[in-house]
Amino acid sequence: MTQPILSFRNVTFGYQPGKPILRDVTFDLRPGRITAILGPNGAGKTTLLSLTLGWLAAWTGEIHLAGTPLKSLAPQERGRRMALVPQSEHTPFDYTVLEYILLARAPHLPPLAMPTAADTQIALHALEQVGISALAERPMPQLSGGEHQLMLLARALTQLHPSRPNGVLRKGTGGEGFLLLLDEPTSHLDLHNKARLIEILRALRKTGVTLLMTNHEPEVVLALADEVLLMESGIAPQFGALDEVFTAEALSRIYRLPIRLVQIDGHKQVLWT
Repeated sequence: MTQPILSFRNVTFGYQPGKPILRDVTFDLRPGRITAILGPNGAGKTTLLSLTLGWLAAWTGEIHLAGTPLKSLAPQERGRRMALVPQSEHTPFDYTVLEYILLARAPHLPPLAMPTAADTQIALHALEQVGISALAERPMPQLSGGEHQLMLLARALTQLHPSRPNGVLRKGTGGEGFLLLLDEPTSHLDLHNKARLIEILRALRKTGVTLLMTNHEPEVVLALADEVLLMESGIAPQFGALDEVFTAEALSRIYRLPIRLVQIDGHKQVLWT
C-alpha cells in the first residue's frame, strides 16, 4: 500500500488546559486524493490545518508527513512540501500579483537571496494554471475577491513547485510528495469562478498532489472529495470514503438540522428544512 503523505495518530489539542478542541484525531491521507473537512463553526477545522503546517503543537499524539515526524522537519522543509490557501489574507504593501507570488519561493532560496529568472517562470506558470496570467502586473488592491482567491492558489502552487521550472505539478509528472491545504477555498467565489476552481483542483489531483480542504458547501464536497473528515468539537472525528461518511444521518447530527440527500439529474444534492 502507498505510504500516506499525511498521518494523524490520536492527536489531541486545545487552546485552554483541559478543554480540547480536537480529540483523538486519527486518519491517513493517500497521495493524489482530495479530502474535505466538514463540521460546524468551532469544531477545529482550521486548527487541524494549523497543526498540519506545524504552526501549533499537538498536546498528545503524532503527526507524520510522508512517514517523517512533522516536528523533526525544519520550517523550510515543511514549506517545500506543504502550502496553504487561506480564506483571506491582508497584505500591508501594494505588491503586484507577480511580486507577491514570488514571495512564495522563499523555502527554495538561501537566506536573503532574491528570486531568480527561473523562479519568475515558475510563478508565471502558476498564474497560467489558475487562469489569471493577464493579472501579473496588476496591483493587489485592484483585484476582485475571486481574483484574489485564485492568486492565493497560484501562490501556493508557486511555493510547492521545485527549483527546476519544468518540474512537477503538471499532469503525468508526479506531484505525489506535495500537500496542498485549502481553508474554505470557494467562500469568496461567484458561480463561474467556483466552477473554475473545482476544475483546477481536479487537474491538480491528476498530477498526484494531495489536497486537504475545509468547506461548508455540500455541492463542492460532492464535486471534489474522495474522502471526508467529519468533525464535532471535543469528540473523535469520523473519517472515510465520501459515500460512507457523507450521509444524511451524519450531516444532520453534526449540523443539528434535518438534512436529506437526494438524486437530481443523476447527481446527489443536499436539502434541509
